Amino acid sequence: MNHAIRILGIDPGLRRTGWGLVEARGNALSFVASGTVRAPLDGEMAHRLVVLHEGLSEIVARFQPDEAAVEQTFVNKDAAGTLKLGQARGIALLVPARAGISVAEYSPNAVKKTIVGTGHAEKDQIRMMVNVLLPKAEFDSDDAADALAVAICHIHHRGATARLKAALGG
Repeated sequence: MNHAIRILGIDPGLRRTGWGLVEARGNALSFVASGTVRAPLDGEMAHRLVVLHEGLSEIVARFQPDEAAVEQTFVNKDAAGTLKLGQARGIALLVPARAGISVAEYSPNAVKKTIVGTGHAEKDQIRMMVNVLLPKAEFDSDDAADALAVAICHIHHRGATARLKAALGG
């Protein structure tokens, strides 16, 4: 890979959706930008989703990533909460897809294992490793750090994914 590939990582959430852009040129990674789209804590669900959609759409238009990666929803005991989070995740998948960008998905454990080396890493371990891998990285929330980790995870796995699709005829 001689040319730079810009990856948008997204950590979806209803209150805070983290995003991070990483550029890869061969094995070299560079921090581009990151941040958090914050939706209002009150009001209708539809309005909160509009805020997330508009925020992510602005990021995609401004930074024009080549590919995107979204963290999969963690299913927990609160089914209603999981379903609501799934709606935010739908926005995170929709925005880059509508822009014609391919979107990969990674489980939280896959991201943690790729970044830290263990699938049950803590938030502070992820932040620390993101800073090691991207020394110039700046992020305003754990969600933005997680989004950078998702982007890095995709960079590490994208070649293997492409080879698997080719082998399966897809």
